[in-house]
Amino acid sequence: MSETLLSSLTTSAVGGPAARFEEARTEAEIVDAVRTADDAGEPLLIVSGGSNLLVADEGYPGTVLKVASEGLEVDSADACGGVSVGVQAGHPWDDFVDHAVHHAWSGVEALSGIPGSTGATPVQNVGAYGSDVSQTIWQVRTWDREAGAVKTFVPSELKFGYRDSLLKQTTREGSPRYVVLRVDFQLALGRMSSPVRYAELARALGVEPGQRASALDVRREVLRLRGSKGMVLDADDRDTYSTGSFFTNPILSLEAARSLPSEAPRYPAGEGLVKTSAAWLIEQAGFHKGYGLEDDSVTGGRASLSTKHTLAITNRGGASAKDLLALAREVRDGVRARFGIELTNEPLLIGLAL
Repeated sequence: MSETLLSSLTTSAVGGPAARFEEARTEAEIVDAVRTADDAGEPLLIVSGGSNLLVADEGYPGTVLKVASEGLEVDSADACGGVSVGVQAGHPWDDFVDHAVHHAWSGVEALSGIPGSTGATPVQNVGAYGSDVSQTIWQVRTWDREAGAVKTFVPSELKFGYRDSLLKQTTREGSPRYVVLRVDFQLALGRMSSPVRYAELARALGVEPGQRASALDVRREVLRLRGSKGMVLDADDRDTYSTGSFFTNPILSLEAARSLPSEAPRYPAGEGLVKTSAAWLIEQAGFHKGYGLEDDSVTGGRASLSTKHTLAITNRGGASAKDLLALAREVRDGVRARFGIELTNEPLLIGLAL
């Protein structure tokens, strides 16, 4: 058993020890570590930023591989085609966004402040404020563990959906078939943003939905909005000791959506489908910001909903993975009892089940 605790590798600061721990800083080291674990028949868990991961207090009974490869390179840039840039899997996502905005590459500015690594973004099809990372991905270079070879995917092969992709669908208990090595993006050249689609962000920028704004202004406002919700990592703010949004926004059939109260948020989600707000459902089911802080709560105050945003389940200090999951179950069950809707967890649960 290694001395490395998963609590030191995840933003929720919970999780027990790794049986074996490796860190890889290059593509070759990533492939070598994966092949070594596979040849030994060991379970394999890939970690980078650790922001979308909740691991059991008992730890992980195999190899935990921290992907720490960093760097980016411009493959091509011209006024018509924009810029093609390749980013290593372990490169911090927000560092890439900051670099893009300050080099007048637009398309990812609304995804500012999202914690974690670049390699994790296509797996979850990370999104926020009306943008999804799939809108700018050109290709994803991976290591196919079953074939024992490099496999490069184009977007049409990745089956992107709402917080979903082929990469996620082929992951079992946190262990992926395809290990992301590098993500290539196609971005526009210019200092103006992509069209601002999210109403709250448009209001903050003083533009109409669908209009453009300065990409620098979009980044600044997104960071401000995320910060106000405890969604930008801050070691001094316990509201940020979480996996971010714990539940995805439910996507319902038109028939199921008709059973919602008239005031419930509704957004188009494809033919015959409606997306509603998980945060709204949680609040209407009686779970307020800061729920769980009370000493007589299910976790004794060690875990609570964020005091800034009801979608985040936070470690207030000394919480275990069991505590966070107990609160998540209480919220899920309360929403189900009130609305008949089953909330789904967004982070990967390793050695745990909601």
